Amino acid sequence: MDKPRESGPGEDVLRELEGERAVFGVAGKVVAGLAILWSLLQLWYASPLPFLTANIVPVPNDTDARSLHLAFGMLLAFLCYPAVKGRGGHAIPVYDWVLAGLGAFAAAYLFLFNDALAERPGLPTTPDLVVAGAGLLLLLEAARRALGLPIVIVALVFIAYIFFGDMAPDIVAWRGASFPRAMSHLWLGTEGVFGIAIGVSTSVIFLFVLFGALLEKGGAGDYFIRLAFSLVGHMRGGPAKAAVLASGMTGLVSGSSIANTVTTGTFTIPLMRRAGFSKEQAGAVEVASSVNGQIMPPVMGAAAFLMVEYVGISYVEVIKHAFLPAVISYIALVYLVHLEALKTNAPLLERADPMPAWHARLLRAGLAWTGIVLFLGGAYYLVEFVSAVAGSAALPLLLGGLFALYVAAIFVAARQRSDETASDFGKEGAPLPRFAETVGQGLHFLLPVALLVWCLVVERLSPGLSAFWAVMALLFILATQKLMTALLSGKGTGPALLSEVRVILSGLEAGARNMVVISVATAAAGIIVGTVSLTGIGLMLTDLVQLLSGGSLILMLIYVAALCLVLGLGLPTTANYIVVSSLLAGVIVQLGAESGLVVPLIAVHLFVFYFGIMADVTPPVGLASFAAAAVSGGDPIRTGVTAFRYSLRTVILPFFFIFNTKLLLIGVEGPLDLVLTVAGALTGVLLFAAITQGWMLTRLKLWEGAALLLAAFTLLRPGYFVDQVMPPVAQVSYEEARDYIAAAEEGGHVAVLVEGVTFEGEEVRRTVRLPLGERGTAEERLSAAGLELREEEGRALVSSVRFGSPAGEAGISFDWEVLGAKLPQEQVNAYWLYLPAFALAGLVVMTQRRRVREGADPGTRPG
Repeated sequence: MDKPRESGPGEDVLRELEGERAVFGVAGKVVAGLAILWSLLQLWYASPLPFLTANIVPVPNDTDARSLHLAFGMLLAFLCYPAVKGRGGHAIPVYDWVLAGLGAFAAAYLFLFNDALAERPGLPTTPDLVVAGAGLLLLLEAARRALGLPIVIVALVFIAYIFFGDMAPDIVAWRGASFPRAMSHLWLGTEGVFGIAIGVSTSVIFLFVLFGALLEKGGAGDYFIRLAFSLVGHMRGGPAKAAVLASGMTGLVSGSSIANTVTTGTFTIPLMRRAGFSKEQAGAVEVASSVNGQIMPPVMGAAAFLMVEYVGISYVEVIKHAFLPAVISYIALVYLVHLEALKTNAPLLERADPMPAWHARLLRAGLAWTGIVLFLGGAYYLVEFVSAVAGSAALPLLLGGLFALYVAAIFVAARQRSDETASDFGKEGAPLPRFAETVGQGLHFLLPVALLVWCLVVERLSPGLSAFWAVMALLFILATQKLMTALLSGKGTGPALLSEVRVILSGLEAGARNMVVISVATAAAGIIVGTVSLTGIGLMLTDLVQLLSGGSLILMLIYVAALCLVLGLGLPTTANYIVVSSLLAGVIVQLGAESGLVVPLIAVHLFVFYFGIMADVTPPVGLASFAAAAVSGGDPIRTGVTAFRYSLRTVILPFFFIFNTKLLLIGVEGPLDLVLTVAGALTGVLLFAAITQGWMLTRLKLWEGAALLLAAFTLLRPGYFVDQVMPPVAQVSYEEARDYIAAAEEGGHVAVLVEGVTFEGEEVRRTVRLPLGERGTAEERLSAAGLELREEEGRALVSSVRFGSPAGEAGISFDWEVLGAKLPQEQVNAYWLYLPAFALAGLVVMTQRRRVREGADPGTRPG
């Protein structure tokens, strides 16, 4: 069984990179106590206890909880991060205690004076303004310490825009705001700092970060790394493939690409060096796989929970749409590092057990996956059966069954017990861990993860409540795993209990300390969000991108992607997503609609999210690349350039799922459609990965690369060529569209062409995708989307738009005219184009095989 880690080399590197001060003695205990108190307070808030004790302690409302959340975040930010990075020493100066207290008071002001503020909305008093102004400055200083200058500079630019917007260029100018209005909006209300972003941080993100910290402290981090190496470490380029798998497993619960890079990279980068990778290549593989962890469900760097609020769909829907691109990207990265290993003729690492024959490996894999599927299916139907038969007694029975599984997992772990950690097999000459032994050493860590998934997907509990029950299950495991192991192995129990208490306290402290950066980041990003809602700069950015792109959809997407990269520089994942989505998601929606491209909102948000997190890779500010270079000793710029080249297979995916939403499992019709979509997308990305490497079975010739590029494009967007011959939609008048709208299936959508004058006096024409209500007339079904129509002289005009409805969100206004609709047309099945695409790829493979057999290509003799 895994040995709990009090701290590891990865944590030391991470603390050093983030500039945290190491505090000992009484001050260190105070900081640790505050962190543990914060974690306990968040657990209490997420639990059912506040509602059970409502007669004793009032249930805190959302504003109170957000206020206290930021108060703890700012308090610990000043205590944990020195004013000057690297010069903090081991003591906390008096001025930092003062700043910590002032920051906590300013953040808690909404909690302390909530009733008084509610009585004077929009009419702040002088003390209100003083606290708000001081709180904003203290928040920026806390952000500078914890996150660095980039987010502070961005926030200051937006604050300056609030006050001096009349001095900006005409295309983005606005009249400016007074100090009281700005402070009311940014600090004293829930539109800015205390808005949706920090609300999600309070109710959901904290618990997932705490869950990840407890897993890491309990030994799950070591288990995931050793499991990855036992699976693929023996293969060609095995350490790099293991780095990808380990980072993927860590990324399931990690909220930071930088933390992922240093925690797994500390073990994987030296092993990649042993396998023949250069310093920059080893660091780049770790960066690419760690950044990919941020797009991996269920956490997605905590952005998944923000998407629920911003997009307005359920958490399960967000995960479903994000799943396929993330998995394809990871598989392509494994293939990419395999090609890199072939190019360099990387040596094989020593296995601890003999390598079975290929047919034996295939049989084992088949039996293993069949067993997993049967077990999961049996567990699901067993739970459903017990719930239906046992009634109120079902919960105790199911808890008993879960406990029995835990005892069985601990029994297996006790028999496979090992005192080795991930760093032990990273030493020169040390053999790789055996898979059969490794897999059994941490099965109990998978139980709370399974409980989390069950609560989210099957029980459909909220993400916050699901994470709470998962954390409680994990706390029980951490409190009893050594005791259970001792009982099953016949050893003493005293030291084990004391050790597990230390692990739990350490995990509670680590979870809170990890949340300092996220809480301050989401609060600072709230400044940008508040500025957007106060000034309307989002619409102005739309005009700017439209001017630059000249109406071209592809140019518009390229400009938005570039802006995401710039805005994301130096920002952690959560703040990054908040900034790019609030500023640029609307740009794609509006300009796309005006060009006839109607895209589901989740596709737009995933597009800006993907390019925002690429800023962690891209030089000159790619923080994950700098973190990997600190571990590998390589050049950070060269590491970043190599990592970006490795990440190109992720960069292309958003451009394809914007136009082919089946990649997000939107519009997939039946199992065959799903299989063809997955097969085509996966093959297309693998071919593109080969192109970026210039290598397949051997070095690619120019014509081979061009052929693979055409095949990859066809597989990722098969409908493009069909659309050129047979347009997918036909524009018809509203009168012609009425029958189609009335007969469309329930839950369907219709793309409506509207024209009118905006409040700014601009005449616009756009295509809007509206959901249809229950069966009825066309007018009744459009009314369900918030659009009321009237007829005048044969024209369909808008008589009213319901506030907050899909029609209202689309920007339709009174007296606009509905010109018509864009109705789908019959087309040749685009999947037929897979045949020439696969044939083209097969032709390249055949020619490469012939060159390899003949040994005529210098590229077949690497090194």
